[in-house]
This record gives sequence, structure tokens and C-alpha cells, in this order.
Amino acid sequence: MTPDNALSADQRQALLAVLRGRFETHMRRHVGLMWADVHARLEAQPDKLWSLHQMEESGGEPDVIGQDEQTGQYLYCDCSAESPSGRRSLCYDRAAWESRKANRPEDNAHDVATGMGVTLLTEAQYAQLQAVGEFDTKTSSWLLTPPDVRKLGGALFGDRRFGRVFVYHNGAESYYAARGFRGVLHPPDEDEVS
Repeated sequence: MTPDNALSADQRQALLAVLRGRFETHMRRHVGLMWADVHARLEAQPDKLWSLHQMEESGGEPDVIGQDEQTGQYLYCDCSAESPSGRRSLCYDRAAWESRKANRPEDNAHDVATGMGVTLLTEAQYAQLQAVGEFDTKTSSWLLTPPDVRKLGGALFGDRRFGRVFVYHNGAESYYAARGFRGVLHPPDEDEVS
């Protein structure tokens, strides 16, 4: 963690209060987990607090949606009702951004996520999120795309419509005012995606 990524004591306390309030308000997202355990882990990992602060500041409303069975790591994910407002109108990745000759968006989802210290949700993580609530009923969110799809120029995104969760494809260079990305503070397996 660099000094630029350090939160002040006041920022840390304010963020922890918000995270605790959200955790306690939405217990069905993390049945069986206790805030005291989550809090102890967060206090020991200031780099994660910085990333959670970035998620919060860009409208993500991060919350715990589970725990990795192998590592015990808590799975923090953007739980805003719609795709985070501060992370929309982005194409999928740098290659897609560079391929646009005109009307480039300001940035791309992959670079923004990396800068925040998070990754895009995989299809499985998106399904896990949608199992604990209803998200993206008016927006959509880029998803971490398998290499074989990305190699052909495509990228995946998901949303919830008509009471169902859908995963679609689009050209990776596309961007829309109603499409952003949701970050997760627990990276996927390396063999899952590129």
C-alpha cells in the first residue's frame, strides 16, 4: 500500500461505520457471518479498506455476500441497487478502448477496477450476488469475460429483467450510460478468466 492509498483515521472510522450499518441492515446477504469477525479482518488489511472506500465513493455500496470456503476470505461486492453510478459509460478493457477511433469513453472497466484494487465479477459471482437480492433492474454491469469470448472481440454483461437474471454479450468496445461494472474485493481463480 502506498501513502496515496492510505485513509485518514477519520475516513477509516466513517467507512467502518457505514460498512457495519450496511452489514447489519442486510443480514440475508451473509447469513451466519458476524460483524466482529469481518471488522477484525478489515482492521488488519488497510489496503482492503482503501479499496472499499473507492467502491463506496463511486456509488457501489459494498457489502459482504459470502466467504470463500478455501481461503476464508470475505467476499465484498458492490451491492448498490443499480450498477454503480460513478463507474458507467465505460467500454470493457484497454484493448477495446484503444480500438475505438472516434467517440472514446473516458476510460474502461478493467483499468478503473484495477486502479481501485478490485476485479469485475465473474458470472458465478454475479449469480451469487443476484441470489441475495435484486440488482441491475434498470442498468447492466460488465462481467469478467472468459478469454475465448474476449479473443473474438466480445465481452459479457449481466442484468435482471422480467424477474430473471440474464447474461448477454456485446462488443467490448461498446459503452452505455446505463452500463457500469460491479467490483469484488476477492479475485477470481486465475484459470477462470483472463
